[in-house]
Parts: sequence; C-alpha cells; structure tokens
Amino acid sequence: MKAAVFYGTEDIRVEEKEMEPLGENELLLKVKACGICGTDIHILKGEKGSASVTPPVVLGHEFSGEVVKVGSKVTQFSVGDRVSVDPNIYCGECSFCKSGKPQLCEQLTALGINIDGGFAEYCKVPAANAMKFPSHIPFEAAALAEPLSCCIHGIDLAEISTGQKVAIIGGGAIGLIMTQLAVFNGASYVLLSEPIKKRRDLALQLGADKVIDPTKEMIGTAEFDTVIECAGNKNAIETALKIVKRGGTVLFFSVPSPNEQIMINPYEIYQKELTIKGSFINPSTFGRAMDLIIHNKIKLEPLISHTFGVDDIKAAFETQPNPNAVKVLIRFD
Repeated sequence: MKAAVFYGTEDIRVEEKEMEPLGENELLLKVKACGICGTDIHILKGEKGSASVTPPVVLGHEFSGEVVKVGSKVTQFSVGDRVSVDPNIYCGECSFCKSGKPQLCEQLTALGINIDGGFAEYCKVPAANAMKFPSHIPFEAAALAEPLSCCIHGIDLAEISTGQKVAIIGGGAIGLIMTQLAVFNGASYVLLSEPIKKRRDLALQLGADKVIDPTKEMIGTAEFDTVIECAGNKNAIETALKIVKRGGTVLFFSVPSPNEQIMINPYEIYQKELTIKGSFINPSTFGRAMDLIIHNKIKLEPLISHTFGVDDIKAAFETQPNPNAVKVLIRFD
C-alpha cells in the first residue's frame, strides 16, 4: 500500500509499505480522508513534546474510512461499514484511567502518533476505537470527528452557561468549531478575534456575533465570562487573561510551541478570582461528536479549505500553516 511515513524532523516520505497482519480485535480500513492537525506540524518540525513519536511511523490521527476486513473476534462491524476513528488508546490500569481521567493516562498511545495512522491507503485500527456513521455523511466530515470531540471536551471544561459572553481567540479550524459549540451551548454573544479575513467571514457564517482583526482593533478589556484561546501564540495567550472579566474562566485549548513562554500577573488572577483551565484530547466525547455530525448540528465541511492526494503530502503540510488555509485534508479517492 502507499503510505506517507515519517522518518524524522522534516522527513516524510511517500512509499510502498507492507500491511501487517490484522489482529483478532481489529479492523482494516480503506482510508478515505485524513486531516492534518497542528500536532502533525509539531511532529514534522521535531519540536520538543513530540519525543513520544518513534520513527518510522505513519502519521495522521484525524481520519475516516471503509471497513474492508474484520478480525476474527469482531462482531459489531462488517465489511462495507463507514467508520470514523478515535485515535487515542488508554491502558485502563493506571491511576488516571481508574479515576476517570483517561486523557492523562500514563501509557497513552495513539494511532498516527505512536502507531501507524491515517496517511496511508489502508490502516488497521482497534474495533473499540471505531464508530459507524451513515452513508449521508461525507467521509471528509467524519474525519473531523476527532478535532470536534477534542473541542467538546474543552467546551465541557469551560462550563459555558446560557446567556454568557464568550470570546474566542484564533479562527482556524479549532476556533471555528469552538464558535459553533459556544453558540450551541447557549452563549448570548460570541466574538472571534482573527487577523485573516477569510476566517472572520467564515466565523460570521457559522454563528459569531462579531469578529475583529486583532492587528487593527482591541478586544474590550475584562468583559467576557469565558475566553477560549485557540491561537497558540504569546500575544493570544496573554490577551486571554486580560479580556476575561472577574470570576470568569480562561480555557487554554491551543497547541502552542512547547518552547513558548508568557508573562502573567498573578495578582490579576487573584484579584479577578479567575478559573484557568487546560484541555487535552477527547475523553469520552467521540460519540457525542459523531452524533452532532450525524444530526447536522455542526458544520464541518465549510472548514475544509484544501484537499490533496497522499502523493502531495509535503505540499499539504506546507499549506496547512498558510494563512489562506483553514483545514487541509488528505483524500484517498
């Protein structure tokens, strides 16, 4: 099969790769679509924090496909089923798993990170990590169930109450998903801060009440109940702490460079009695994400700005950070 294999910093190669034998509790998928995530970019750049990735490995953890073979003990799936994949695999034995926080699992592994993932024509996945979806849902939308499920976990942590004012900093794919979820969860007013006009226009189409270009306009100080930071840069992170009002919540959701550092004023956190939270992956939210997609409660296809074949994986990786891109997908037609 053809696969894009990561060998090390800035080294990803499209080559023929043999498929390993299918386990008794696994599915073999013909991959149809796989998204490029910020995590993939960090891995390719060799940034600190990607040490758990041991090359060679096929990257890609946002994917969907069609079942072409089932393991001998798999009973809930059949050849021809359309499935989306939750890439995260937990040990179930560590203290975090047993205390209801599997996202912090000491032995966490993931398809497309430690195990071959979706940037390949075929991928084997644990049946427990696959979820069926009906034929009216495009494979491209189903591939984005993983980032949607991560956003749902973040929204849960943000605890948005009906009628609250919410600011979202960063209008990439994640910020645009968060915009929709904030509206869905009852926010009375949602502002998105994003320097790129294409993304601001999309945010308005997807439910934002106001958009601003932070290079030209300041966000009002201390006026938001909840601020969700989705940009991953120093200015965005520091801005989030300034614009949240007393008693408010700041959710740091982005995947910044592991080397990024910020200046904070602890007195301001104390005086405002702020709640500051981080959000990591998607514990127990993948099914909810698929339900939102299946019942057309959230729009994901408008976020897909570029598609490439796997032969053009390098061009796809170069395009994802481009200001004109929102979400880049690899498609296997």
